Amino acid sequence: MLTTDQIAALEFTSTRRAQDRLRKLREMGMLFAFRESLYGGGTSQTRHALGYLGARLIAAQRAEKPPAPGAHALVLERLACSPTLAHRLGVNDFFCAPAAHRNPARHHHDTAYTDPVAGLTQWWSERQCADCFRLDLYSGETVGLRPDGYGCWEQRDRAVRFFLEYDTGTESLTTLTGKLAAYQRFPTDELGILLFSVHSSRRETALRAVLHRAVSGHHPDIAIATTARDHSHPDGPAGPVWALWTPHSDTLIQRLCLADLPERGPRLTHHTETGQPYN
Repeated sequence: MLTTDQIAALEFTSTRRAQDRLRKLREMGMLFAFRESLYGGGTSQTRHALGYLGARLIAAQRAEKPPAPGAHALVLERLACSPTLAHRLGVNDFFCAPAAHRNPARHHHDTAYTDPVAGLTQWWSERQCADCFRLDLYSGETVGLRPDGYGCWEQRDRAVRFFLEYDTGTESLTTLTGKLAAYQRFPTDELGILLFSVHSSRRETALRAVLHRAVSGHHPDIAIATTARDHSHPDGPAGPVWALWTPHSDTLIQRLCLADLPERGPRLTHHTETGQPYN
């Protein structure tokens, strides 16, 4: 499920062009789209998901059996009415902002843009993360690691891989920091840094204090960075909005860009295709 602005940032030169193309795809039955009514009047931005004909087309491309019409309609209804939809859209918004840096339309007239790989080169969904990180890589035991997303940002010969925990404030800080146990049972430090994105500066300050109490003075063997989404920056999560956390101090010292966070995980050779993030 993606909003119009998210799709425009990923693939188009303007919102108007995205709206025209999305309208045509809806008329063809390729997309399913809806809006939500807002308290006080008005509606939300249009949300888009794959329609039934679009699902049949993708299945044909993958040589897979297409879904039944009724089953696909039920999936769309559950998605549109899901109580976690706002969280899902928030996570997608987090990834769309850095992914937009690889939109060729952003650099069409920029002669200084010489690195086609720079930007977000991996973006795994919550479901894909659950499939890949469910088991410990060495012992085979179930750890139940379920990050909200996993990604890789590459820039200036650096590859910063990260697990994302996207907080909307609906969970207590104790519940949020309780997820550290799963990350500690998993070789997290060998695959990426753990990022906490919270909705406000006040929440971030409280989170860092709770993290300090949660580790009880021992090193968690995980590189952790936090940000508050009211620290707006034109580059979004790729900008200097991240504060590293250490068990020795929960004080904010400086904000770093995503590319300047500690590197973790394998170094992979990527092709230089200028398309969107690939797995």
